[in-house]
Amino acid sequence: MPVFYTPDIASRACLPPGESAHCVKVLRLKEGDEIRLADGKGNFYDARISRADFRQCDVEILEVLPQASDSIGLHLAIAPTKNADRMEWLAEKLTELGLDSLSFVCSSHSERKQLKTDRISKIAVAAMKQSERSLLPEIRDMVDFKELLSRDFEGQKFIAHCWPEEEKPFIKEVYRPGRPVLILIGPEGDFSREEVAMAKSLGFKPISLGAIRLRTETAAFFVATAIRLANM
Repeated sequence: MPVFYTPDIASRACLPPGESAHCVKVLRLKEGDEIRLADGKGNFYDARISRADFRQCDVEILEVLPQASDSIGLHLAIAPTKNADRMEWLAEKLTELGLDSLSFVCSSHSERKQLKTDRISKIAVAAMKQSERSLLPEIRDMVDFKELLSRDFEGQKFIAHCWPEEEKPFIKEVYRPGRPVLILIGPEGDFSREEVAMAKSLGFKPISLGAIRLRTETAAFFVATAIRLANM
């Protein structure tokens, strides 16, 4: 059954313009056809098309299907790579793995100082529908490293870095499943020593991802996979 993203379905019994066009013009669905809707907030809806218009496809809700939470409480903050395609790939895979939020941060060694998140948000929606998740991760605009650290976060806080001055525990040794966690992933040139010290002063614990130096998007994917497995 086709799945469509309808964030406002609780108040408006219709598909958004983009989803309406995809439903009617691409999939060629008609009045009377049954579809499934996802609000991105934890609910699916079984619905029937009552008016097949590519500008606004109206639906009749047949059943509300609240889902058990698929959240693993994972929040990642990552310094994006110069190649935006790698961040788009990462957003897709993180959504499939159960990410709760993805923040982009500008650090002193960042290759990219700005990042448009509109396309990344659309990719996350497509990944949510494809993987049949009921929760859409929040994709946040890029902010300065200091601003990110100043945000309140109730949960475990870690920073992954490669500086050799201190012994760092492997992530699985310190992460406690079932609790929200925020993990910072640096750019290709790593976080600066000053940034690591600043994060530590605000409660972030340094962690290791192993002996092999990973690319930024690989490190983020590795972390998400480890957290997902720890919560199974």
